[in-house]
Amino acid sequence: MTDEPTTLASWTRALRKQLDALGLDSAALCQAAGLDPSQLDDPNGRCPLSRTTRLWQLAVEASGDPALGLKTSQFVSPTTFHALGYALLASSSLREMFERIVRYHRVVSDALELVLHETPQAYEFRFRVPPGSPAPAPEALDAFAAIYVRSCRNRLGRDFAPLAVHLQRPEPADPQPWQAVFRAPVHFGAEDNLLRFSRTAFEQRLDDGNPELAEHNERALERSLERLQPATWSSRVRACLAAQLPDGEPSAERVAQTLHLSLRSLQRHLADEGTGYESLLSETRHSLAVQHMRDPRCSISEIAYLLGFADTSSFSRAFKRWTGQAPSQYREGLERP
Repeated sequence: MTDEPTTLASWTRALRKQLDALGLDSAALCQAAGLDPSQLDDPNGRCPLSRTTRLWQLAVEASGDPALGLKTSQFVSPTTFHALGYALLASSSLREMFERIVRYHRVVSDALELVLHETPQAYEFRFRVPPGSPAPAPEALDAFAAIYVRSCRNRLGRDFAPLAVHLQRPEPADPQPWQAVFRAPVHFGAEDNLLRFSRTAFEQRLDDGNPELAEHNERALERSLERLQPATWSSRVRACLAAQLPDGEPSAERVAQTLHLSLRSLQRHLADEGTGYESLLSETRHSLAVQHMRDPRCSISEIAYLLGFADTSSFSRAFKRWTGQAPSQYREGLERP
């Protein structure tokens, strides 16, 4: 890994399939962009953003089609996104699906920051370029937006459409392909790349959700994230907490001992990373709580036990502090038809 953002090679293979379908020499275009076509077959391979952006530029020039990204989305399958694709298929609502996209998108690409924001009338899914980072090709962002709208249609039916689509790219000479794909008002030259969805559709319970399968793939995604990011002291503490919480709330001293550190050294390392033990304990419990709440087999009292709380009422108070809702209210929202 370098400091440059990277993307899964399987994502680039979808573009190659589109180019081959158009009768273009995808291998030659890859080589011209500095990508080795044979290395793109590695399921865990990653491509530097600068080279995939160059490939998109060459692909648009060769095809003469500025809407190429929209069409490339049809060559994306669940395996393109590895375990994330299957976790999305197993999600029990669109809200749950997009929460997973936000949490695990770095497995697919670290070129964007994703944010899911809830408003009184809608959910807004933003995908933006991190400050100081290079921007992906506009066609790649088109494909990104189209893929996730297509994912919603796969779960709710072909008639599904977002409320609105905002894209930062300049308005094309012919916006009809974008309107045809999204079937919603499309705003070009926008301040943010954003998809807006109906609350009703986002919170609808999906009958084909499978919490057990989703959890299985989340474990694979967690391992992938660990491989992608350097082992900070914060990440090591989170891993210790996740392992030790079922035995009761671990003390900072106990975690320090597990990491072969003195308590003072642990505190100093965490301070250098801008955090502290109590913050990491709360963040880890919050993250695990949301995961466990999605599993209908797990009672609220069991979740309190798994998170190391002394009793259910202590867990309920903490959960309301994290989410603004009592655990029972949150679960009712997940199960709402």
